[in-house]
Amino acid sequence: MKLFDWKLVFDQIPPILSALPVTIELTLIATLIGYVLGLLLALIKINKIPVLRQLAVLYISIIRGTPILVQLYVTYYGIPLILKYHNMRFGTNYNLNAIPAILFAIIALGLNQSAFDSEIIRAAIQSVDKGQIEAAKTLGMTGFQILRRVILPQAVIVALPSLGNSLISLIKGTSLAFTVAVVDLTAQGRILAGKNFRYFEVYCSLAIIYWVITVVLENAFKVLEKKFSIPDQPKSPAKEKVEGGVA
Repeated sequence: MKLFDWKLVFDQIPPILSALPVTIELTLIATLIGYVLGLLLALIKINKIPVLRQLAVLYISIIRGTPILVQLYVTYYGIPLILKYHNMRFGTNYNLNAIPAILFAIIALGLNQSAFDSEIIRAAIQSVDKGQIEAAKTLGMTGFQILRRVILPQAVIVALPSLGNSLISLIKGTSLAFTVAVVDLTAQGRILAGKNFRYFEVYCSLAIIYWVITVVLENAFKVLEKKFSIPDQPKSPAKEKVEGGVA
């Protein structure tokens, strides 16, 4: 028996990839939740809405201050407990066994993502030139129009690198979804390892898969950053002449 089988590492990649759609589904939905809820939290903090601001600060502090694994367990065991209490208290008949495990993972990952994304989005929004916002107000734009036409287009460009890093962290974070019975890439790898008892080779296969996904995402965001980056303003002939004379 070989101590380490390189061939097995690459042979196991295709069967592990059969669970890739689950990982993609987890990532996309959790990312959407993170962006939408993160934007809402950012706007609440920026506008200093009473009560809601304090609640947003507390929520972000709790989510950022606790491990994602703990959040997964709290969601997995907490939601059924709440629904069971609701059944007992109000006579409803929620079928707890019918809730798919992936739903708990999506909720936990989405909430976790929102807390981190909210700070990225808040910083990006606050980086927008206040003069442009005031100019938009003088033109009679509503608050929503200013947000949609002036603030968000510029904030997205600023936030893009950080949001890319956040998405990459989320991809790697989905590997913990197996702890709540979701058959993602990592869970599929563990199932295969349980059959052939070649755990080290399986985890090497998983490392290669996650690394390739990360590299693809990094390059995709680099392309987006280059596409949406604001080009340097060309110097006027007069300015070039002055600079040339000084030199």
